[in-house]
Amino acid sequence: MPDSVRRSLLFILVALSLASSAGAQTASTPIRLSVDLRESARRIFHARMVLPVKPGSLALLYPKWIPGEHAPDGPITDVVGLKFTANGKTVSWLRDNVNMYMFHIEVPAGVTSIEIAYDYLSPAGGEGFSAGPTADQVLSVLEWNLVALYPAGVAPDSLTYQPSVHLPAGWKFATSLTVEKQDADEILFAPVSLTTLVDSPVLAGENFRSIALAPDVQPPHHLNIAADSVAALAISDRQIAAYSRLVREAGALFGARHYDHYDFLVSLTNYFYPNGLEHHQSSDERIPERTFINSDQEESSNSLLSHEFTHSWNGKYRRPAGLATPDFEQPMKDDLLWIYEGLTQDIGEFLSARAGLRTPDDYRESLARVAAYLDTPGRSWRTLEDTAVSAQLLYDVPGRNWAAWRRSVDFYDEGWLVWLDADTLIRQQSHGQKSLDDFCKRFYGAPDSSPKVVPYTLDDVIAALNGIAPYDWRGFFNARVYEINPHPPLGGIERGGWRLVYNDQENAVMRVRESTNESLDLSFSLGMIVQTGNGEENGRLADVIPLKPAAEAGLAPGMRLVTVNGRGFTSGALREAIAAAKGTNKAVVITADNGGFSLTYNVQYHDGERYPHLVRNNAQADLLSDILRPLTPSGNPGGSATAGVSGNAGPPGRK
Repeated sequence: MPDSVRRSLLFILVALSLASSAGAQTASTPIRLSVDLRESARRIFHARMVLPVKPGSLALLYPKWIPGEHAPDGPITDVVGLKFTANGKTVSWLRDNVNMYMFHIEVPAGVTSIEIAYDYLSPAGGEGFSAGPTADQVLSVLEWNLVALYPAGVAPDSLTYQPSVHLPAGWKFATSLTVEKQDADEILFAPVSLTTLVDSPVLAGENFRSIALAPDVQPPHHLNIAADSVAALAISDRQIAAYSRLVREAGALFGARHYDHYDFLVSLTNYFYPNGLEHHQSSDERIPERTFINSDQEESSNSLLSHEFTHSWNGKYRRPAGLATPDFEQPMKDDLLWIYEGLTQDIGEFLSARAGLRTPDDYRESLARVAAYLDTPGRSWRTLEDTAVSAQLLYDVPGRNWAAWRRSVDFYDEGWLVWLDADTLIRQQSHGQKSLDDFCKRFYGAPDSSPKVVPYTLDDVIAALNGIAPYDWRGFFNARVYEINPHPPLGGIERGGWRLVYNDQENAVMRVRESTNESLDLSFSLGMIVQTGNGEENGRLADVIPLKPAAEAGLAPGMRLVTVNGRGFTSGALREAIAAAKGTNKAVVITADNGGFSLTYNVQYHDGERYPHLVRNNAQADLLSDILRPLTPSGNPGGSATAGVSGNAGPPGRK
């Protein structure tokens, strides 16, 4: 018998054995998982696990496919120092030579539990979701998938873990987990399934604040903030009122809630990669340190919390069947991310406006930018569906280089356009009697429930839409999602009573993005994005758009601009050169460094700076403004702010 076949049969036998024994054991004896964050300033998480076992072969897995991350990106290479012991004696282990996320051991006779010790090394920089930076000097986010091992062949739903955490002295924390016991050295949480544990991160830090949102609403909601400075915690009463209204608006939109409590877990730091990750009863948002006290930073993040909050309904409660996998090992199918993420993008954007987190003008400027930048050459070869199917590859593409030709994770923003198109169509077909709001209530609404997963297919979505407004919805989505389209779907904008136009007035949202990202976005004029600032990357071309003037002149991503019209590169010098060339036949002359080679490029562009905006079309009803109209009355009381306290920042039931 070939070794490969023998090994496969062995694994099957091990899995069957574990399925019959480990599950029964853990039902009465939880797996203990302790994480020590007292060295998190050095970006080291110390983990210890005590696993009930029986003698014989045992295979353990490290989570590979993480819910919400849509890719096999469990950071296995950051797990180090792995040691197994039983009754004080070392037990040798062997990594599987095919599955890098699996470890094999032989449990000696007479052994009833295995102790496992290992460290997780949080990256010091770079991008990523939970695998990205998660700790600095004064705060940390513990996503449990980073430190969890589990027996192969046993469903995470049937595995019971009792987690605990050690924090640095004086740190406070928040989580959706229930605290069972707390003393000066350790916080012990109530036992939960592995599925729930991975879905329940812990936010902890030295500078901490917890704010009760919409205290008149049940179940309770909290905004928990850990920051790199005390000053960054100064969220205003206006902002608290807006986030309280977000809670109310979401409840009014969906008509039900599928959680027992909800915690926003917000890290305010410039050392983490800015992003958000959804969980059923909480969300992990990582945003710049001064977000709540700097208007540009606030604007750049004003729909992030509403997006992740929406995922509690769309993504956690209702989930595409291809993403509702039985464990963290089975590959996920990302083909419906244009619903999972795209519809969430649409809802998150209009909820942020309904809640007062952004103005209608800001919403329209953001929508104009999205509609404009999606009009790229990459559309000539790649469907929107393929950007979803390929998500696990596209998330890992470094930087933005050639994004306009490659296409990126466009299912977010183009999904926004597709679902806005559907919303305005429902409103038009029903003469204003129905809208996407009705679909949300039907598909994600009553009855209220505790966290659970109800999978869906595209057929289910189409059936629900037809229950609201009968139409050829399959044909609608086929034309926009599954076919090559030379231009993005602008039906929602146009049917909504607005038009996309370009002029020389800077788009307000683009200005904010340039300020916060230290970049100069000339996508709609020269056709390139340039990094700015005072560092070595100043002048580096982040992207160049094919068929636009910069690309036609020979410029490419990665090159660094050295001079513009004979002057050293600055944003001002480049803007002045564009203005000088307007209405003339003069080129914008750029000298660029290309890996140590210095060359000159004559960019032929003569139309001045160009930016996208939406303007009103009075021949159509203003459905876009109808979509942004709040469902709840104004004047509700805002959340009440309280100082961070030692222990869980949630309601008394979770202390």
